[in-house]
Amino acid sequence: MVVEAGLPALGIVMATALVDSINPCAIGVLLLLLSTFLIMRQTKRKMFIFGLAYIGAVFTTYLLAGLGLMTFLSQIPLVVAAYISVAVASVLTLAGLVEIKDFLWYGKGFSLSIAPSMAKKISEYSTKITFPSLLFLGAFVAAIELPCTGGPYLAIILLLSQHFDFTAFSLLVLYNLIFVLPLIVILIIFLIGARITSIKIWKQKYRAHMRLFTGLLLIGLSWLLILIANGTINFG
Repeated sequence: MVVEAGLPALGIVMATALVDSINPCAIGVLLLLLSTFLIMRQTKRKMFIFGLAYIGAVFTTYLLAGLGLMTFLSQIPLVVAAYISVAVASVLTLAGLVEIKDFLWYGKGFSLSIAPSMAKKISEYSTKITFPSLLFLGAFVAAIELPCTGGPYLAIILLLSQHFDFTAFSLLVLYNLIFVLPLIVILIIFLIGARITSIKIWKQKYRAHMRLFTGLLLIGLSWLLILIANGTINFG
């Protein structure tokens, strides 16, 4: 029995984006930037502009990467796309298990995180506070974290590429808006008086739960891709 569906349900896109948005790396870099702003005694107006520049660069980089990949995948024959879906589903399952492992034993063994050398570069770039440097930093962070934290995004891109039109593009934009939403919320909370230490404590307290939610989401999306690949569900 084949289940017909035109595009991934709006709820699937929004829920996936929301879980993916709790991104320890992008949030951590923003907190580092805000701490640097305080040390340099920047005005709230400059903090707001610079913070938006960083968030805007993350959003633009993710959107362009997703659009490029979705355009490429939409040109691939369905037979080949089915094999790609199965391969991606296998990778997502493994990634999901690694994320769940981090919930149970955080920081032990292999983890999906940015390499220490790259983290060091990010820290160095964060101290160079100019508008162009913040645009570069946002793009740099998005680019290097995409391979290790972009599993949910890749799954949604594969689903949207099954029927690539303006609606699919709109859903891609919505996904990325939700993805950067926590960064915008943190920036606003900070500007209205919240302490950086309080936000960092919250991030440390719930980081393992972020991994668990991401792991369960990845495994769920991998099953969805397999059901599409074997024809049980037909998108488009």
